[in-house]
Amino acid sequence: MPFTFFRFHRRFFRAGRQAIKVFMALSGLALAALPASAQVKSGAYRVMLKNLLSHTVPEIQVQEAARDSASIFFLDARETDEFEVSHLRGALHVGYDHFKPEVLKDVPKNRRIVVYCSVGYRSEKIAEKLLEAGYKNVSNLYGGIFEWVNQDHSVYDDKGRTARVHAYSRTWGVWLKKGKKVYGKQ
Repeated sequence: MPFTFFRFHRRFFRAGRQAIKVFMALSGLALAALPASAQVKSGAYRVMLKNLLSHTVPEIQVQEAARDSASIFFLDARETDEFEVSHLRGALHVGYDHFKPEVLKDVPKNRRIVVYCSVGYRSEKIAEKLLEAGYKNVSNLYGGIFEWVNQDHSVYDDKGRTARVHAYSRTWGVWLKKGKKVYGKQ
């Protein structure tokens, strides 16, 4: 009896190890299929974004947005003091707390628009409002300006290129790994 019991458990253990290998392989394939989140460089940041965002609007990877930036109309959904520290080249500041889609009344509804903020939460909400207002080609910059800077893309202020980035708060600033963090109004 003990020998049969041992043989059963050994076979069960091997099957369990095989199932774990299959699960890990499939998990890797699933992660590879995630279009935007798989491109965020930090694993911890990727997990945080996956849980923070609702994923209710199309998301664009930093790499794609940087590559296509000449044809994209960028909207900055951060507040004025954040925008003044730095922003993406050519971005229009629209804010978050007092955003009204009417500020874009002269922008064609089919124009390619990418909305961003620090990490993507506020910009996701603004992108939802734009889609509700009839804009057809709106995306959220996955990982926001933090991921943009973390991937070595330039940001600008009213004088030109800068290393400074408003980090929103010390809590959120942990996700900004590159650039010079700025807090508060400066």
